[in-house]
Amino acid sequence: MSTKPTTTDLEWTEWDQRAVDTARVLAADAVQKVGNGHPGTAMSLAPAAYTLFQKVMRHDPADPDWVGRDRFVLSAGHSSLTLYTQLYLAGFGLELDDLKAFRTWGSKTPGHPEYGHTVGVETTTGPLGQGVANAVGMAMAARYERGLFDPEAAEGESPFDHFVYCIAGDGCLQEGISAEASSLAGHQKLGNLVLLWDDNHISIEGDTETAVSEDTAKRYEAYGWHVQRVAPKPDGDLDPHALYDAIEEAKKVTDRPSFIAMRSIIAWPAPNAQNTEAAHGSALGDDEVAATKRVLGFDPEQTFEVSDEVIGHTREALKRGAEAKAEWEKSFQQWRDNNPERAAEFDRIAAGELPAGWEEKLPVFEPGKAVATRAASGKVLQALGGVIPELWGGSADLAGSNNTTIDKTSSFLPAGNPLPEADPYGRTVHFGIREHSMAAEMNGIALHGNTRVYGGTFLVFSDYMRNAVRLSALMHLPVTYVWTHDSIGLGEDGPTHQPVEHLASLRAIPGLNIVRPADANETAIAWREILKRWTKEFGKGAPHGLVLTRQGVPTYEPNEGAARGGYVLLEAEGGNPQVVLIATGSEVHVAVEAREQLQADGVPTRVVSMPSVEWFEEQDQGYRDSVLPPSVRARVSVEAGIGLTWHKYVGDAGRIVSLEHFGASADGKVLFREYGFTAENVAAQARESLAAAQR
Repeated sequence: MSTKPTTTDLEWTEWDQRAVDTARVLAADAVQKVGNGHPGTAMSLAPAAYTLFQKVMRHDPADPDWVGRDRFVLSAGHSSLTLYTQLYLAGFGLELDDLKAFRTWGSKTPGHPEYGHTVGVETTTGPLGQGVANAVGMAMAARYERGLFDPEAAEGESPFDHFVYCIAGDGCLQEGISAEASSLAGHQKLGNLVLLWDDNHISIEGDTETAVSEDTAKRYEAYGWHVQRVAPKPDGDLDPHALYDAIEEAKKVTDRPSFIAMRSIIAWPAPNAQNTEAAHGSALGDDEVAATKRVLGFDPEQTFEVSDEVIGHTREALKRGAEAKAEWEKSFQQWRDNNPERAAEFDRIAAGELPAGWEEKLPVFEPGKAVATRAASGKVLQALGGVIPELWGGSADLAGSNNTTIDKTSSFLPAGNPLPEADPYGRTVHFGIREHSMAAEMNGIALHGNTRVYGGTFLVFSDYMRNAVRLSALMHLPVTYVWTHDSIGLGEDGPTHQPVEHLASLRAIPGLNIVRPADANETAIAWREILKRWTKEFGKGAPHGLVLTRQGVPTYEPNEGAARGGYVLLEAEGGNPQVVLIATGSEVHVAVEAREQLQADGVPTRVVSMPSVEWFEEQDQGYRDSVLPPSVRARVSVEAGIGLTWHKYVGDAGRIVSLEHFGASADGKVLFREYGFTAENVAAQARESLAAAQR
């Protein structure tokens, strides 16, 4: 670990310092006006954020989506004013009134940064540590993007080379997700990633000595990061010269991610609030805000004071951004001229389009044959890998079980890795046993753009991932979770590995589409529909959870109704349906067998396969009524999990065949029998429902 001296040629004028101090008083005023928020970190971090936005990063405030830009992630999302003040000063579109409206209804400045809500915000952050993993995912995506379009370019010479900067706090680095992600980043040697740690020793409960005594910098050295520590100025403020030096040094280290520890004093230079836990999450109070303004040379009677000279100085970022983009566009055009086929591929991918003829590569499975849907999914990925180069992904160390290996000969691993299939631009990602960070890294990959990602693990371990999955939905990101071993059908591993509550729990996340196909052909159709929903023409993106079986299930004829979420798999014979059986996944064949028994007894029975409740709910009422006729009150749902999803579909006369308790360690077929997932029990429930409907 090195400690950087102040030796830089960084130009730092009185207007730079005044702009930093302006950001500080704006943060104090914004929190004071609304009466709540986190002023202290925004005040102390102002020199770091300003240095990044005004002196370091390659970006254009007039074109915040420029593909060649550096990315910035504020993992310490509670300090949202750290970001908002810089977006305002640099000219990204926020204005003073937006800062005045901080944390209020309809404002562009919500309490935590929200992707898609505020221009210049690259990711939604707030749950601590998520941003660190997002940044790791962005850095991974940047490398894969380079491999797609410009793999032969010398280091630092490609228009696709750029940096990812992240600011994290003590809380971020205490969360386990950041440890998972940082471990992977070190292993992947992500030299395009720079993490700045706000080492202010304060959390909500006070001094971090209450909970932490490790040497964090040494921990990052152990992860394989390049580590530096920058000392503050004698008065305790962050030193922009030392910080700039450290960042420039970090950019030169291309074979490792870089970690920069910045010792700061929270709420600096508030005379009484600095270095206190109260400054973390509470307004400073009128007297303390006024006292801080006096220290910094501002009028204590004014609020939201920004001089014309300051805003004129900081909006020069627009001119610098335009110049940087124009220079980049020259190299980009040269690349296009030299690589016309890759340029055409770039245009297609950037437009959110899929390659011509890709659907023809989808496999069709022979009806009657028993195939595990996880195996069918693997066949789909291998079939599409050759025609959709932007599609990549892997598993949390369960690829052999999840069937998520898109290319066995190509692993996304850095130069120098000893494995024979290692390739810095490889297709198959080994996320390691790091489910939570895998999900957040996938979010970062999707946010970066120009690639399409999936990642797998067992459904029961989606619990580890849940907060990141929730953020996928909150941001409308087109990521795909491949969750296998989806029920008690996995058998002898027992209740620790048998998901019971997970389907209903995941369906409760707004904007997350759960897809549980009944067979191999539904699995292929599900993948096709998911990929189509990645395209820009479909509109707002959404994450998908593809839920797959370990065990083999019968294969039926392909039916396009699967893409609508629910459809009539088998129609009633001998008249209009008297009862409707609704099932998903591995329980569909149980419903089919129950239908045979009911039909033999003269009960016309319809079987509805409903792989995705969310897709089904998107359909118009006429279609939904055609599948589930309102006149047919006798209904039975069949799903090997808790029954919360199904009450609205079966109604007052319906019956739910579900599992309202944990499983056991035994053969999957035995468990299905013992817990009532049999044709006999489903038929019996149907008869009960018929009787209830006739009362």
